[in-house]
Amino acid sequence: MPLNSCLRIHFPMLLLALLALGACTSTPPQQSSTQQTIVNQADDAATEARYSQSLNALLNQVSQTQEIPIQTLEIGFLDAKTIPSIRKLVLPPSGTFKKNWLAYRKRFIEPVRLKAGKTFLEENQAFLAQVEQTYGVPAEVIAAIIGIETIYGRQTGNFRVKDVLSTLAFSYPDTPNKTAREQLFKDQLQELILLCWTESGGQLPAKNTAQGVNQSRFNYCLNQNSSYAGAIGLPQFMPSSIRSFAVDGDGDGRIDLKQSPKDAIASVANFMKKHGWQTGMPISFPVQESGLSAAKELADGEPQLKHTVAELIRKGILSPQQGDLQRGGAEPQSKGLIVDLPYPGKDGSDQAQYFVGLNNFLTIVQYNRSYFYAQSVAEFAEALGYKNQSAVPVESSQKTSSSKDAADKPKNKSGKKSSAKKKAKAN
Repeated sequence: MPLNSCLRIHFPMLLLALLALGACTSTPPQQSSTQQTIVNQADDAATEARYSQSLNALLNQVSQTQEIPIQTLEIGFLDAKTIPSIRKLVLPPSGTFKKNWLAYRKRFIEPVRLKAGKTFLEENQAFLAQVEQTYGVPAEVIAAIIGIETIYGRQTGNFRVKDVLSTLAFSYPDTPNKTAREQLFKDQLQELILLCWTESGGQLPAKNTAQGVNQSRFNYCLNQNSSYAGAIGLPQFMPSSIRSFAVDGDGDGRIDLKQSPKDAIASVANFMKKHGWQTGMPISFPVQESGLSAAKELADGEPQLKHTVAELIRKGILSPQQGDLQRGGAEPQSKGLIVDLPYPGKDGSDQAQYFVGLNNFLTIVQYNRSYFYAQSVAEFAEALGYKNQSAVPVESSQKTSSSKDAADKPKNKSGKKSSAKKKAKAN
């Protein structure tokens, strides 16, 4: 969800779970689209009293720092409740749990989502092409993200967002990272309040007036449905990401990630661009079979681009073609990381598939901090028609040509050098 710290925490790198916020899939594993909205589940009286006290303290803090009338906030949160089932959903897996890349992939890259994805591409073809031209993010990648997140709006969550965020902010389960996680959700709850304040007509700072604010719209915004981690709409943006990266794609003067596919499409593209997406470059490459041993030695789980493509070619991890822009690869001096995706073998042994993640792979990781997720997006996009190869014109890779090479170019009748523009072969 653009919470960059997604709560689907059964994937690589505990380190990632504490990084900054961005976007993230957070739909419960077997969530049904027919599940009823969960409202007014409550804990015992003592727990609810502590919850109310903590919530009131946060509301007073927001009121003071943003100069929002406290009465407006109190009315909006009058019926806020903890949701005990949320705490179970965010618990880490048991010690016997084994990460399973193959099962994860099968869950998302499957016929129902792929069929819906192709329909989504067809229905939004013109706008997706426009967005791709503007932001440089391929249409298939955008479609893959929205498809994996919510099946194009079919599964956007069934929990009231103010209840989700306040539950996780003030009643997070007892885990080793409880303090950090509670702070994260306190921040998101504040972001939700500011988002709803501006969406209901308010200005920031509010200067202690609710003039122009529609209380009903404010309450509606606080009460909208979300995932069990507080992610909203087709692309599952957290409140902070909506405020920072969401855009009005359909031009109607407001951002609606729940009902407007155009707003969702443009917002995903903007998020990806702002997080470093490199136009025309691949996402990841499979490791050559001959380089598996070398790849295993370099796989440290850290989300950092450490190894040049040229180095990985020398070690046999990548093929020479993957270091050639004209043949669909990446520049030799560009960097990648070794991605290991574990799964249990038939005999229960630990197995893994290995990939080389490039810059665009890590950009997807910013959307949802999981290597499983990022590689699923890449493969989902390929299934929708994305070409995971360089689409950069040859001339861009020839900027370092010597002046002698330039001087040797043929001249036209006017004496000026010809400027034959070639594009990379799509092989």
